[in-house]
This record gives sequence, structure tokens and C-alpha cells, in this order.
Amino acid sequence: MTKWVYSFGDGKAEGKAEMRNLLGGKGANLAEMANLGLPVPPGFTITSEVCTYYYAHGETYPAELKGDVELALAQIGALTGKSFGDPANPLLVSVRSGARASMPGMMDTVLNLGLNDGTVEAVAELAGDRRFAYDSYRRFITMYSDVVLGVDHHHFEEILEAFKLQHGHTLDTDLSADDWAELVGKYKAKVLAELGKPFPQEPHAQLWGAIGAVFGSWMNQRAITYRRLHSIPESWGTAVNVQAMVFGNMGETSATGVAFTRNPSTGEHALYGEFLVNAQGEDVVAGIRTPQDLTEKARKEAGSDKPSMEAALPEAFREFERISNVLENHYRDMQDLEFTVEKGKLWMLQTRSGKRTAKAALRIAVELAAEGRITQEEAVARVD
Repeated sequence: MTKWVYSFGDGKAEGKAEMRNLLGGKGANLAEMANLGLPVPPGFTITSEVCTYYYAHGETYPAELKGDVELALAQIGALTGKSFGDPANPLLVSVRSGARASMPGMMDTVLNLGLNDGTVEAVAELAGDRRFAYDSYRRFITMYSDVVLGVDHHHFEEILEAFKLQHGHTLDTDLSADDWAELVGKYKAKVLAELGKPFPQEPHAQLWGAIGAVFGSWMNQRAITYRRLHSIPESWGTAVNVQAMVFGNMGETSATGVAFTRNPSTGEHALYGEFLVNAQGEDVVAGIRTPQDLTEKARKEAGSDKPSMEAALPEAFREFERISNVLENHYRDMQDLEFTVEKGKLWMLQTRSGKRTAKAALRIAVELAAEGRITQEEAVARVD
């Protein structure tokens, strides 16, 4: 019987790095990090073979898939002490696409899936933080509407900007719990006006909507054109990664960031990247707030007056340094990392070999060989 779903978390995984063709790049590396005992939020990967099946069978799923997904969700629930769809103690998840080769046009991330008018109140009560709960809910409505329902995110950005202007706010972080709750109402009204039907409230319907959107994005025009230009076969398909949410937007001891284990421009052997306190992943790349430097050295060089991660979250930073080294040793190459800190605890969300300039490639190859991480022959082969 075909295995359609591979779970990972709690220091082990059913997949591994070599299963990239089946699990996609992201899923294979999440499994590998879990097997290494690194802090990875528990989750599962729906294989690229499901995508192939989906298009070969009139956009339908294998009969066993629904049961497999329910079982995998229950496993995440057992590890987190929460339950998907439970109105009193809800498990929230992220959904991400993950083909074996990254390509533009594929569905973006959906965070905070499982929130609705009921579970948002449970999350507020459990976290003791109503603002965090409604901030997460408005993010979910924006993302899900944009990438799954086809209601463009600019609609919600316009509503938010008008609201901030009206109330004299400059930053999103200036808004209160009541502000976000009011905006959630406005966002839902916008979805109803655009689609003629309300924003979906049932968590399982939300999840299958997101899974369908990932597979649907494999055949959108941008993805098709990119594959044709780069000779990527349509038959490869994409995997789907579903993971327990970890929250970078739970206050001043929470953060999210991206980093390279070496400078991708110069090749210098130093952590290179940025982070934001009290934020979720998309904030770092959205340009809404100015990100902060990871290290004190980088902060001083940049002339920034905002604290570095090294100063603001010293324990999480030390753990991140350790894990960066573990991953570079394991993959024997410079890595591109994504992470979240939730209430002081570091979680790893992605690792992959980092893109670099020709100048950086030369220095990285020479120094990896000098450090004994790769052979001199490998170093020569890595320089174009």
C-alpha cells in the first residue's frame, strides 16, 4: 500500500534528507532536522506522489489520504497536548508548499490555520493574551483569503492602513486587542462582499482548502512557464508540509528571523541575517518594520540603535549559533535558515543550502576545506 503521509517531530521522522524527490526540499530537510534531534515543530508531509495522483484522477485524492491526514494530525496533537478543531484547546497549523526544486508561482505559506470565531477566544484565554490571538486571526484571514480564496491581500492592507490613519497609529504593533478584533470583523465583511460567501470557519474545511491550493498552484501559469523554461518535468509534483504553529508574535521574548551560516555576499564565516521581535515570518520580508541584526558585531557595523538578537534574546541566540554549526557540519555546506523564537524557546523552520555570489562561493569552499569539513577535491568542484 502506498504511503502518502510522512510524520516528523519529537526527535524523529519517517523521512530523511535523501527523500527529496518524494517529500520535496522543505519536507526532506524538516525530517532530517527532526532526526538530528533539533527543535522542529511537529508536523507531516503529504508526498509529491499525491500531487501526481491528484492530476491523473480528475483533481481527486487517494481514498486513504483523509484518514492518513487525520492520523498525522492526531500525532501532532499528542506531542503538543492540543487537538485540531477543539474549541477549548485548539491545535493551529501552518501549511507550506514544497517541491523538490523551489520555483516562483507556487502557493505561499498559510499561518495560524485552525482559527475561527470560536477558537480565537480559546487561544486568547490559553495564552492570556487577547491581542496576540486577534493579531494571529487577522493574519490568517489575510493569508488564507489571498492564497486560497483568491481575495488579494491589498484589500486587507487598504482596510488596515485606513484604520491606522483614522486612529493615529503608525505601526501594526501600536494596535490593541480591540483594534484587531474590530479589523477581523472588517476583513470577514470584505471576504463576504468579494466572494458572496463567508470566510470558512470549520478547521478541517480550512485545511483541505489550503492543501488543494498547494496542489492547484503546481499548475498555475507562472509555475508552468517556469518549469518549461527550466526543463522541470510536470510529473515531479509538489509536496505539502503541515506543521504545528509556533508563534513569534507572543510579545517581547518572541521573534522570527532568517539567516545564513556564512555571509552569502563575501563568504565570511559569520552568521548573517536579520530578525524581528514580536513578529511572524512574513513581517521580516514584507518591509513593514525594519528588521534587526542577529549579532552585536553586525549591529555595530550597520550603525543600528535597535538591539541585536545576541543582546535581546541571548539564550535563544546561543542555541541558534549551536544549531547553525550542527547543520553546517551535517550538510557540509553554508546553510540558509528560518527560525522562530516563542517565549524564549528557539524553533527551526527550514534549512537548505544557501545561494551565494561567485566571490563568496570561492571563499566558502576554501575555508570549508581548511576546516576539514570537505575535501580539497570537493572544494575545487564547488567553484564554477
